[in-house]
Amino acid sequence: MHGSISRFPAIAIVLCLLCACDSPPGRPPAVRYDLIIRHGTLYDGTGDAPVVADVAVDGDTIAAIGDLATAAAAREIDASGLAVAPGFINMLSWATDSLMEDGRAQSDVRQGVTLEVMGEGESMGPLNDALKQYAAAHQGDIHYDITWTTLGEWLELLERKGVSVNVASFVGATTLREHVVGFDDRPPTPEELERMQSLVRTAMEEGALGVGSSLIYAPAFYARTDELIALCKAAAPYGGMYISHIRSEGNRLLEAVDELITIARDAGIRAEIYHLKAAGRNNWSKIDDVFGRIEAARAAGAQVSANMYTYTAGATGLNASMPPWVQEGGMDAWVERMKKPDVRARIVQEMRTPSDDWENLLLASGAQGVLLNEFNNPALKPLTGKTLADVAAERGESPEETAIDLVIEDGSRVGAIYFMMSEDNVRKEIAQPWVSFGSDEGAPAPEGVFLKRQPHPRAYGNVARLLGHYVREEHVISLQEAIRRLTSLPAGNLHLLRRGTLAPQSYADIVVFDPARVADHATYEQPHQYATGVVHVFVNGVQVIANGEHTGATPGRFVRGPGWKQPDARASNSQVPSTAPAYGGSRRVHSAVAYLDFFG
Repeated sequence: MHGSISRFPAIAIVLCLLCACDSPPGRPPAVRYDLIIRHGTLYDGTGDAPVVADVAVDGDTIAAIGDLATAAAAREIDASGLAVAPGFINMLSWATDSLMEDGRAQSDVRQGVTLEVMGEGESMGPLNDALKQYAAAHQGDIHYDITWTTLGEWLELLERKGVSVNVASFVGATTLREHVVGFDDRPPTPEELERMQSLVRTAMEEGALGVGSSLIYAPAFYARTDELIALCKAAAPYGGMYISHIRSEGNRLLEAVDELITIARDAGIRAEIYHLKAAGRNNWSKIDDVFGRIEAARAAGAQVSANMYTYTAGATGLNASMPPWVQEGGMDAWVERMKKPDVRARIVQEMRTPSDDWENLLLASGAQGVLLNEFNNPALKPLTGKTLADVAAERGESPEETAIDLVIEDGSRVGAIYFMMSEDNVRKEIAQPWVSFGSDEGAPAPEGVFLKRQPHPRAYGNVARLLGHYVREEHVISLQEAIRRLTSLPAGNLHLLRRGTLAPQSYADIVVFDPARVADHATYEQPHQYATGVVHVFVNGVQVIANGEHTGATPGRFVRGPGWKQPDARASNSQVPSTAPAYGGSRRVHSAVAYLDFFG
C-alpha cells in the first residue's frame, strides 16, 4: 500500500523535472533523439502490412516509432521510398574463421545481416589442449592463435576484438564428443556422457543458444540418438534449442526427420533442421512428406522449425563422399588409412555403391556436379573451379580415386560444391511459414586472404537472392513475410529478447534497403561479388553501412541465450550492453521510470 501511495507524486515530480530540463517555460517539451529515420516504409518484422512512419533511436535502443514530425534529432536520415526493417538474422553462419580475420563481416552486413548464429556441430569451444593443438594444426588460409578455452570466452574475444555484427552460437555436439570421447567410433561411457552434459550446462550458462549437431560427418556420425537426447536434456532447462544437420538429407531423409522430432519430444526441447532440403534426384519427391511430418509434430505441440539457403547446390567437403568408418580417428588417421591399397579399394567400391547406411553426396550429385572450391595446398589451388569429373579426366583416374588423392594431397577434407537439389523444392521450402534462412557460409570480403578460396555464392547473396529473386521477381512470398522469416521468426525460435522487431525498447538493429533494387550478384564462377540494394545498416544503434558502403564501425556484441547466468539478475536475459551508452532525449524518461520501479 505504501508503494501505491508514494508512486504518483513521485512520477509527477520526475516528469516536471524532465519538462523543465527539455523546454523553456510556457512551451511543450521538446523530444530529442540521437537519430531519426524519417518517412520510411516500415516492415516491423511481425509479418503485418507495412506502414510509412519514422523511427527514433537513442543510444543502442529504438526509442519511438510513429509520426515524429515535431521531434528533433542530432542526425536524421530520409528513407522515403525505402524499406526499413529489423536487422536480419543469419541462422546458419560459418563466419568463425572469417570474423577472426576481418570483423567487418562485409559479405553479410552489406545484405542487412546484423546477427551471425554459429555452431553447426563444430563450435569454437569448449576446447581442451588436444583440441587446441588439433585445430591449430589444421587451419587453412586464415591463421590465428587459439587463446580461449570455452565457447563463451571466444564470443567475448570477438566482441573485444571488434566485429560489425552481433554474434551468437550453439555449442557443437561434435565438439563435445571430440572433447570427451575423441574421434573414436564408440558410444561414451556413462561417466563420459555426464561430462559432456556438464560441458553443455557450462556453455548454456555462458550464453550458448543450445546444442547443434551435424550428423553426416565423422565423428558426429558415431553418436546415437540416446546420446543426443542426453545432451539436449542438459540444455532444455536453460531454454536452449536443438538444431541439426540431420543424419540424412537423401535416402533416409524421412527417418532423419523422425529422429529429430523424437529428440525434441524425448528431451522436451525446441528443435530446428539446418538447411532443409531433399538431396539427390531420387529423393526430391520426399519433400512434401517432410513438410507433413513437421506439420504433424507442430500440431501435436512440438516446436519444430527449419532454415534453408536459397540455392540448389550445397557446399561441404569431399568427406561427404566417403564412408564414415574411414574417417575415424581424425584427419591424420583418415589420410594414412587411405594410403593403404586394400583400404583404398574398399573405399572406392563403397563410394560407387548406393547405400542407406551413410550419406554419399557424390552419388547424389554425380562427379560432374561436384565443383571443387577450397584447397589448402598451394599446388592444388589451380584446380579451384573445376569439377571432380574434369580433374579425374585430366589425371586419368576415376572420380572416386581422384577424390581420395585430393584429400591425401591437400591434408584437408577439400571444399566442394554439390549440385543436388530441385529448384521447385527450393520454392516450396521458402513458402513454409516456419522456415528461416542461413547462408551456411562465412562472411568474407573480395580482398586479401579471402581471394585464395572460392566460396559458395550464398556467402555473398543468400539474403539478397531471397528478397530480390524469390520475393520481387518470383512472388513466392510477400516482402513482409520474407522479413518476418529473417527477423522475428528466428529471434523467437532462439528466445532472444529485444531482437527481431522494430519496436520501442528493441535494440536498434535496423536495415534500410530498396526493395526494387536489392539483388545478389555472386555466381559459382565469380562468387566474390557484393549484393546491392541495402542502403543503411545499424547495429546496436551504430551505423555500419552508410549509402551502401561500410563505415568501418564494429559495434557488434555477443548475444547470449536465455540460459545465461548474468552477474545482475535484474538485467535482460539475453543482451546486456558491454558498455553503458550515453543516455539522452527520451532515454531520460526510461531512466526515470526505472528509478521509480526500484524505489516504488
